[in-house]
Amino acid sequence: MRSLLATTMMLLMMTAALAGCAGSDALTQEDVDAAREEGRAAGIAEATPVSTLDTIIDRGTMKCGVKESQYGMGYLDAGTGVRSGLDISYCRGVAAALGLNPDTDIEYIPASGSDRFDKLASGTIDVLIRTTTWTTSRDADLNADFAGMNFFDGQGILVRGDAFDAETSGNSASALNGAMICVGIGTTTEGNMVDWFDSRDIEFTSVPVADAAEATAKFIDGSCDAFTGDMSAMVAKKWQLDGDGSMDGVAIWIASELMSKEPLGAATRDMDSDFKDVVAWVWYGMVTAEEMGVTAANAAAMATASCDGSDPGMCRLLTENLGLGTTDNPLAGTWMQAVLAASGNYGEAYDDAFCDGTYDGVSGSAAMNDCLISRVGTLNALVSEGGIQYAPAMR
Repeated sequence: MRSLLATTMMLLMMTAALAGCAGSDALTQEDVDAAREEGRAAGIAEATPVSTLDTIIDRGTMKCGVKESQYGMGYLDAGTGVRSGLDISYCRGVAAALGLNPDTDIEYIPASGSDRFDKLASGTIDVLIRTTTWTTSRDADLNADFAGMNFFDGQGILVRGDAFDAETSGNSASALNGAMICVGIGTTTEGNMVDWFDSRDIEFTSVPVADAAEATAKFIDGSCDAFTGDMSAMVAKKWQLDGDGSMDGVAIWIASELMSKEPLGAATRDMDSDFKDVVAWVWYGMVTAEEMGVTAANAAAMATASCDGSDPGMCRLLTENLGLGTTDNPLAGTWMQAVLAASGNYGEAYDDAFCDGTYDGVSGSAAMNDCLISRVGTLNALVSEGGIQYAPAMR
């Protein structure tokens, strides 16, 4: 199809030729230059995609692709309809930053391991926040652009004790020779498992499953000796199965090894930089707020106190737009206060996801209680505690 710019230039040349025949009414060079610039601007506008951010604001809702079966990350309680988890807090934070109501203006859309990138590329979802690992091929090939990494994980494996005894196996996956292992079809998990076992000459049989629900069912009925996935998912699954009695007295254990690096985060579509920037900086803002001791409860007071000149960095975080948004829809100066009101800082969001929800947001990982996955000494601690959760400068 001929571009708008090419069509404009062709019409200019035809008009100039006709005007030349008309004598004194010929177009001037200034007319040609002005028309050329108008055509160039129109061509750029035609080729520039509409930002997802503007689409969300016009629609009044944000479509977030999530998981519904992993406690701690993305979980839907079938009885109450309540969603919880670190990914859900992230979705809420992004919506709040855009000025939406995080309680009413988010459409949660289940995104499975096999269809999540198709849903993102097609526009079925606006953003994917669903325990998705950032990899080279996904970044380069799947029309996806990764934003904030909200959880640094690794691949683990959950094992039935009646197939491989924990004590005899030394709690090691290296003892699983001949195991039948449930694994998601077409996931990074599948590739990691093959790499890990093949590199150690350990025989196994892969049992492909469509999703975690199928894997769980096969693990429970003994079709699989083991079940592999993100370590956070394995910990959550063991907690669930130990508590609901579905294993009928069969002991289950988690192997000590991590088979991979799994940085989990949000993904937007390629060439959607304004929206991607917001998604990324929402996360960085939550990390920065914890570093500064700003919480859901004290954000407004801290904004007032810091903007008297005593703490320019905190004032900037809590009261400035920082250039985020689009020309038509810039973020409000108080966008970060809205994020904190919806989701808290990173420590608060982590505590709500994995611990008892009583963390004050400022006292450090060791002050979190009854955690399904402790944050102490892990990569998900702040840099000040030896972890790698670190935010670029908010300025």
